[in-house]
Amino acid sequence: MLLQRIGNHGIKLGTLFERAAKAHPANVLILDHDLDVAPEFGRRATMTEVAELVADLASRLWSVRVRPGDRVVVYKSDGFDITLLACAIARIGAVPVLLSPKLDGATVSELLRRTDRPTLVTDQGKLEGDLPAGVFDLVARALITSGSWPGAVELRGLAGVERVPAVIAPPGHPTLITHTSGTTGTPKLAVHTGRSLQARYRPQAAVTWPILRRRETIAIHVSFVHSRLVTALGISLLRGYPIVVLADATLSHVADMFAQVRPGIIEAHPNVYMAWEELADDPRRPLSNVKLFSSTFDAIHPRTVQRLLGATSRRSPVFGQIYGQSEVGPAVLRGFSKRRKAEDDGRCVGWPVPGMTDVRVVSRDGKPPSATNPGFIEVRSDGRVVTYLGEQSRYDKQVSQDGWWRMGDVGYRTRWGCVHLLDREVDVIEGFGSTLAAEDKLFARLDNLAEVIIVPGADGKPVPVVCMKDDQPLDRAAWHAAVSGLPEMAPPVQWRMADLPQTATMKIKRLELARLLSANQVD
Repeated sequence: MLLQRIGNHGIKLGTLFERAAKAHPANVLILDHDLDVAPEFGRRATMTEVAELVADLASRLWSVRVRPGDRVVVYKSDGFDITLLACAIARIGAVPVLLSPKLDGATVSELLRRTDRPTLVTDQGKLEGDLPAGVFDLVARALITSGSWPGAVELRGLAGVERVPAVIAPPGHPTLITHTSGTTGTPKLAVHTGRSLQARYRPQAAVTWPILRRRETIAIHVSFVHSRLVTALGISLLRGYPIVVLADATLSHVADMFAQVRPGIIEAHPNVYMAWEELADDPRRPLSNVKLFSSTFDAIHPRTVQRLLGATSRRSPVFGQIYGQSEVGPAVLRGFSKRRKAEDDGRCVGWPVPGMTDVRVVSRDGKPPSATNPGFIEVRSDGRVVTYLGEQSRYDKQVSQDGWWRMGDVGYRTRWGCVHLLDREVDVIEGFGSTLAAEDKLFARLDNLAEVIIVPGADGKPVPVVCMKDDQPLDRAAWHAAVSGLPEMAPPVQWRMADLPQTATMKIKRLELARLLSANQVD
């Protein structure tokens, strides 16, 4: 039995800020943007003030007949109020369904259908520019956080309603619904319970406690619709860490913010860290106080780890890498120190947390999984979601009778137990080896490389799609030197970073990129 089952009473999303305010009332939240739901709120607030805002928003929702068990879809312009709305929805026992602002209107309409006539919280901008006509036919009611729209209730107009007490749902009940990345098609709606979220919290809290014994300022730039944000906030708020929440990941903006607040902890997605490598060269040294870089759910290139750790002045900084998935949370973890080199093996993503998560690799062909013959990576964790909303059969296909969840990745385990992630199942190019390992090597050998994705071309041959920093032209001579010793590939195709299809967490949609590349080659 996994240890999370002992004493797991479930994470209480609705009262998260209220409990943080009781423990650390003067602790602060700093934002780099205004909140659509409360533009007068400002960009710096105490936990007490944030808790009051959440309780007020919950009461406004209650006043328009949102009740326990109801689903409330939040699809609005980007901002931390997405997270605050999720807490407010959960505070009255309803279930928040968080959809990325980057999703297109057709995808949102399909996900609304799966939620079976929910309440929709959106804004005028989304109704004007993204959502299709007739979207109100798919929902029970529509509320807007900013602007106005015929048939929609303005949340701002509900200010001053009677305050209602918190509703505490049982730990096994749904408490949050997020969507998967959508790298392989239409996103799935993953249903989390209070118990599954708490199970994700525990291993992360356990491994960070020895590193972060003193109070540190934490800066977070994580998708506001990602389940990781819930556990990151839980760890930070309940320990009384000041929190800086960024909506804008632009390099110059982040450099200015970090130069002012000097974070001791940074939480971000791997592709965000890649874009932030240049912070290491800023003369203001915005990363000089960082004790821990925490990366979310995906492997990260060794070059990025080396550059960021090299920019901090702390005695023993750590880059914490988490390999996991929206459906299961963190599965394996690994920490890196300044001793890591850019040419080190970036495919070793770590080890499971004893008593909390477990990993196995299953053969694809009857032969033992290895570096040259990777197998299916499977995970067992109490942090696993309980279903895909409206797609139970699809969920059942990924979980075995004894609770092993197939991650959709291939890899192997070393004799020391380290999990090596080589590729997504759908991205395997037979006979090539690991595309991710080849990409790691290219990053180590080309300093001005911003992104490289190896995908099959129209003829099935591996094609490297490259993006250079500042969209500079690719140096072909440097490229030929960099690919020396790597598996044979087609000549590189250079794209602008802005043109790559990306998910809400800035992951590249490889299947979509391969489709676009093949279409261009045929044309």
